[in-house]
Amino acid sequence: MMEPEQSRVGTFEVLGRSVEVAPALRTGLLATFLLAAAGAGARVAIPILLQQAIDNGVRGGEVRMDYIAVLVAVGAAAVVLAGICQRLAVVRLGERSEAALYGLRVRLFRHIHGLSLADHGEEKRGALVSRVTSDIDTLQQFFSWGALVYLLDGTLMAVVGMVMLSYDWMLSLVCFVIASPLVFVLGRIQRRLVVSYSRVRELNADALGAVSEMANGVDTLLLHGAQDVPVRRIARVMKERTRANMRVSIIGAFLFPMGEVFSVFCVSGIVVAGVARGPEAGLTSGALVGFIFLTYRFLEPIGEFTEVLDHTQSAVASLRRVLAVLDTPTGPPGPSHPTPLPDGRLSIDVEGVSFAYRSRAGDQPESAVLHDIDLHLPAGQSVALVGHTGSGKTTLGRLVARFADPGAGCIRLGGVDLRDVDNAELRRRLMVVPQEPFLFSGTILDNLRFARPDAEVGECEDSLMELGLGEWLDGLEQGILTPVGERGASLSAGERQLVALGRAALADPDVLILDEATSSVDALTEVRLSRALDALSSGRTSIAIAHRLSTAARADRVVVLDGGRVVEDGPHQELLTREGRYREMYEAWVVATTAEST
Repeated sequence: MMEPEQSRVGTFEVLGRSVEVAPALRTGLLATFLLAAAGAGARVAIPILLQQAIDNGVRGGEVRMDYIAVLVAVGAAAVVLAGICQRLAVVRLGERSEAALYGLRVRLFRHIHGLSLADHGEEKRGALVSRVTSDIDTLQQFFSWGALVYLLDGTLMAVVGMVMLSYDWMLSLVCFVIASPLVFVLGRIQRRLVVSYSRVRELNADALGAVSEMANGVDTLLLHGAQDVPVRRIARVMKERTRANMRVSIIGAFLFPMGEVFSVFCVSGIVVAGVARGPEAGLTSGALVGFIFLTYRFLEPIGEFTEVLDHTQSAVASLRRVLAVLDTPTGPPGPSHPTPLPDGRLSIDVEGVSFAYRSRAGDQPESAVLHDIDLHLPAGQSVALVGHTGSGKTTLGRLVARFADPGAGCIRLGGVDLRDVDNAELRRRLMVVPQEPFLFSGTILDNLRFARPDAEVGECEDSLMELGLGEWLDGLEQGILTPVGERGASLSAGERQLVALGRAALADPDVLILDEATSSVDALTEVRLSRALDALSSGRTSIAIAHRLSTAARADRVVVLDGGRVVEDGPHQELLTREGRYREMYEAWVVATTAEST
């Protein structure tokens, strides 16, 4: 992610970017400001009316009640008008901000799902969740109060400032000069708050990630009796977060009295300057009193600004983190002019492919995982990739599925470079069945329909029947409507794999990439999985990442990887006749399988 660069971006630049990524904020913005200005102008009318009452409502010791009554009526109308205009401004801002945050949430969610596997590997899932939840919620809280303060009070200060200048520019100058140091004081405190709030948000993400990790790994913790390890880690993160929050509170505590202190200084200075100038300068008693009230009106928002400033920094820190995600490039870019794939079954050509995963720091590449791979898979051929852990077989499968692009060389599908294929067409023609398929909460039917949302119930059942899974489906009490639970917890690991195979069959792709997972299932489920895999692969171009060599034995061809290089390539029986790596692996597997059975 781009967190370090984002932390150096200025506040105003961040706010400018927010308007870019959430364009709904711009809609009707001028009308909202005009309503706020009208409300501020109506509020300014009260000090003006007070001046008129003092200067013209009392003459020769006589109070002109009729004149005062008219001023009171005008003042009441001004108060009502101010309330209506400000109410409309608040409603408009609320509607626009909610629409903007909704759009930002959706855009952020889509962007996260578009990130490459390398980015998902670098960033803790809990931290990504905090971007969509905690950080956006912080922005929502800011808009519900802080943005209103800036809109209404900021407009009020601008209008009052102009009225003060029209009254007496010298007294206005006195007020502005005395109040000006407040800008530097607030700026200095603001910079400290920026750093402090960024640290708070980082620790919030760490805490959420730690809690999420502990919740997901609770089974492992219980099995090993290691519950204290993550608890100590979470406690440490929480303690650091508490310290960071205390620092923010201490810095923010300096803000609150600033407005009151400078208000007293300004009013005192204006009274001294006004009395010193005297009536000969044309400053009447009513004008001086009215100007003092205008001064209070001008400085009144500062108290609220100081209170909302820490919320502003929290929102800016959250916005920086959201922008850091949005600025992270998504997965492999789509072509500007896509080339359609040919109809029918597709061949796969891997030409001089090398690949290295990006380091966690993102600046230095790690050692290459694949080295100059060359393979040709004819249409309809089933190929098993075998090799020890770390040999590069899973990485090669991911490159063929275009979860990432190779660092060198290219991969062609049906003679078309994958980088020239539209992503939607690629996902329709090529299907990946992972080793640990993810099932969403719902029924088996719901999960099958992820492949084809418009599929009828009968079509979904047929996809399972075609794989020879009718007996298994009939054995379920609720059949295809059986709930799978959260993450498929109601089904066994093998049954989750069966659903994933049914999902792939329903999609009816031309190319299959299968990450076999049969090592942790019972014998009956393994038989069902093997038959389903054979049925699913029949007639299709398929790559099976084989963990059990029984799968490799059923494939048309076996490709052996070692250290990111192809060391053997040929049919199963032919490779067994050679004195090579595959024969060693197969003999070791047979011995291990025999030992397990006995």
